[in-house]
Amino acid sequence: MQRAVSMVAHLGLRLKVLPSALGRPLSCAKDVLRRTPLYDFHLAHGGKMVAFAGWSLPVQYRDSHVDSHLHTRRHCSLFDVSHMLQTKILGCDRVKLMESLVVGDIAELRPNQGMLSLFTNEAGGILDDLIVTSTSEGYLYVVSNAGCWDKDLALMQGKVRELQNMGSDVSLEVVDNALLALQGPTAAQVLQAGVADDLRKLPFMTSAVMEVFGVSGCRVTRCGYTGEDGVEISVPAAGAVHLATALLENPEVKLAGLAARDSLRLEAGLCLYGSDIDEHTTPVEGSLSWTLGTVTSGCPSPCLKKNVAMGYVPCEYSRPGTPLLVEVRRKQQMAVVSKMPFVTTNYYTLK
Repeated sequence: MQRAVSMVAHLGLRLKVLPSALGRPLSCAKDVLRRTPLYDFHLAHGGKMVAFAGWSLPVQYRDSHVDSHLHTRRHCSLFDVSHMLQTKILGCDRVKLMESLVVGDIAELRPNQGMLSLFTNEAGGILDDLIVTSTSEGYLYVVSNAGCWDKDLALMQGKVRELQNMGSDVSLEVVDNALLALQGPTAAQVLQAGVADDLRKLPFMTSAVMEVFGVSGCRVTRCGYTGEDGVEISVPAAGAVHLATALLENPEVKLAGLAARDSLRLEAGLCLYGSDIDEHTTPVEGSLSWTLGTVTSGCPSPCLKKNVAMGYVPCEYSRPGTPLLVEVRRKQQMAVVSKMPFVTTNYYTLK
């Protein structure tokens, strides 16, 4: 059996992100790509657009990747994550449907509480990771990865049809909202200026529908992919540019792209589907309950000024402190197994 491990290496490489660190090939080719409601907004703000999971998204802006990364750790950054698949599962049997597809006790979620879960296949392999929220409005709000959009949607729609044919009360809607992530230690302070709700009462992995800087019907969830405090805001597409513009009026906020998002999540020990976990990985192997020496993600850590990586090794080599040899561009480098996260997470919980 393989175990997930994290590794730190003093390789002395320059601090820059490589396309391979993002888990999927990036391209500047003019393919037919989907665009988020903020596409023109990104161009106007100097966004360098690349192809990612079938979408045109900013990899960075005028600031360097490292500057964006560090700004997120010290202040807060705004990310466009509208490429993620957002769905609603409705009906009396919504929990029955979701529990037939994922790992986790959805029935025990309190109103507006969410949980990180996994779609798995019959062999226990991970089809995708997702967040499921049991809303007080009577539906499940599900956010899953853009790279698995077609697969996830087909999986859920197939199960909906199966249960409907058995007489169950369940249906599915795709949410066409934009999705903005405001991440960093000052994110709540920035957002509080634009909402009437007291964000001190919104702990990690809970959500509420509220008006945000004049845009009604926004679902604000206290979560993110950086290891910092922050929120993801599901906002009606027509209000996305207005909301992003309002948030940027605060000098604490800067725009950040895919490059910073990837290095931030790696420092926080968060897996990337298709790179660190996939259909050949079980939840136990992925340390979500790493063939010998496979590195799945890696990049220079802007905060630690060391190179960090995730990978899979046999159990006997997984103890923290174990020295390893890692092959980097056909050269062997020394590394050591370490505990994750590499950088302490700062999620907001009620005291």
